[in-house]
Amino acid sequence: MPAARATPSAERPYNRKVMKQVDVLVRGAGIVGQSLALALGRLGLSVALRPDPPRADASPDVRAYALNAGSVNLMRTLKVWDELPAGAATPVYDMHVQGDAHDGRAGGTIAFSAWEQQVGELAWIVDAAVLERELANAVRFAPHVDRLAPNQPDPPAALTALCEGKASASREALGVVFDRQDYGHSAIAARLTTTQPHQGIARQWFRSPDVLALLPFDTPQAGSSYALVWSLPRERAQALLALGAPAFDAELAQATGGAAGELALVSERAAWPLMLARASAWSGPGWVLLGDAAHVVHPLAGQGLNLGLADVATLARVLAEREPWRTIADPKLLRRYARERALPTWAMGQLTDGLLQLFAQPTPLVRELRNRGLTLVNSLSPVKRWLTARALDA
Repeated sequence: MPAARATPSAERPYNRKVMKQVDVLVRGAGIVGQSLALALGRLGLSVALRPDPPRADASPDVRAYALNAGSVNLMRTLKVWDELPAGAATPVYDMHVQGDAHDGRAGGTIAFSAWEQQVGELAWIVDAAVLERELANAVRFAPHVDRLAPNQPDPPAALTALCEGKASASREALGVVFDRQDYGHSAIAARLTTTQPHQGIARQWFRSPDVLALLPFDTPQAGSSYALVWSLPRERAQALLALGAPAFDAELAQATGGAAGELALVSERAAWPLMLARASAWSGPGWVLLGDAAHVVHPLAGQGLNLGLADVATLARVLAEREPWRTIADPKLLRRYARERALPTWAMGQLTDGLLQLFAQPTPLVRELRNRGLTLVNSLSPVKRWLTARALDA
């Protein structure tokens, strides 16, 4: 008699085992939540995954993320990375950062390279929607993970992991303070094509008061596409969003000076408000925070998701290495995770905030000093290697 075919968990009924008790309830099924569910399932823990509410906005997801080596290794461990289709992940070999020009003079520059860092690539630019889809496929076949339907109640759980993002309702219900610093800026994301091959080079312009990043991408045109992340004051962002494609292309040409070729908008545009935020507590009796539910940083360094995935890897390791007498919800155990992640996330928040504040100053003297600073750092290879290593590890 042939063996019964495994049924994906998304197609299985909400069984009594899940109704009785699970080890971990993960609230939030974005990239961080699904990654955590898979990582804990691989430890043999039973996991119930509570999906996010359906998006009110049905527009295509045009976000792209820069994944560092640590995040890529996690995706490989979860058997997701090699399932990404061609064009969904593009390597970054070099990064060029340009300061703001003034008085007819070019701004300061700094360049990072994988060769200088002695690594294969600095990062991988990944299609956010495709990565979420492949994680969801992995969840469907994960034997220890059950994805809950919208109308199914939460099962009792020893530990609840909150991965709902910066607007986490569960975190608010716990009374955890989420200290926010609103920048008054918005980030615009879009997909672009260009007449000049990107050659695996990520480009970034710091132009007081905005930051523009072009991330090399291989869709829709292999070798000549970019994912755009443009951070601007909110009113300016709204004005750009209201422009038609030709006028928006003209703004891009002016901002980049043609350094990346002739850019053309080929997608819808998305925007979201920017902030620096941190939760007052990351763990408590039977609960723990991960990702944007615990910390939010400015996207200018491209480290937000990397920090969240490092949370996942750290929590999974702390639970796996716990003493035999400790339960997974032991407060001391959860505080180990929180302590280990406190410094890296705080440091990245301070770094991104400091850079933003520095480049937001419009005065000629400050502008000249920061341009000289960029050029100086560019000439100091040990400093550049240290900065790059921090970004690679996050």
